[in-house]
Amino acid sequence: MQSILILGSGPSVLEARNWPLAPFDRIVAINNAWRVRPDWDAAIYPWDFPAERQPRLTTPTTGKMLVTEDDFVASQNAYGGFVYAGGTMAFTAAYWVLHHYQPAVIAMMGCDMHYPDGQTHFYGKGGKDPLRDDITLQSLEAKSARLMALAARQGCAMVNLSDGPSRLVFPRTKVAQVREAQAMEYEHGTVDTILAQETALGYYVISGRYWEELDRFDADALRELDATWLATV
Repeated sequence: MQSILILGSGPSVLEARNWPLAPFDRIVAINNAWRVRPDWDAAIYPWDFPAERQPRLTTPTTGKMLVTEDDFVASQNAYGGFVYAGGTMAFTAAYWVLHHYQPAVIAMMGCDMHYPDGQTHFYGKGGKDPLRDDITLQSLEAKSARLMALAARQGCAMVNLSDGPSRLVFPRTKVAQVREAQAMEYEHGTVDTILAQETALGYYVISGRYWEELDRFDADALRELDATWLATV
């Protein structure tokens, strides 16, 4: 099974410029991260990502693909939808990879969602999208715990390749050890119970545009779910 590297836009992602491709079968770049190295396989970005920053595919035979909401909304919906999974591109990219590639390992780099003073992104200062006031992002740690648990259900390990502060709760590893990563151990019954709670709340938005239906969602109920997911790890 495949090992997939997901590149975000955090300053640490520049460490990945000269990594060997060998531990990875494919590279998926979020937003501007396609500029980090040329051998990416998929570039994923949201509907409002500026056109001038989008990669251009020069020929249809490059083997590269551009992933937009036409592709990733359905993938994230397959794992419960944006309200439960988290409305930021780091999580969206990971759920798309889980759904599209069915990998054994997803390794994330530059996706820490940690924004110190000074340089926030590899290209300088950028928007702190995951820190916006958003009902789906009350706990980035909990959303990453949910992702790790659902990945484990299909035998996929989630790991973090950065060594700096991070909002991700994934175990850290080194590039050379990526293929040795093991999916987290989890209680099947516990995960099934939490997923049933999500279904009972009914916060599924097929379009993915949950911000158009905010009056349907109870922030306290989502905080309780977050706490339960966080307890799984």
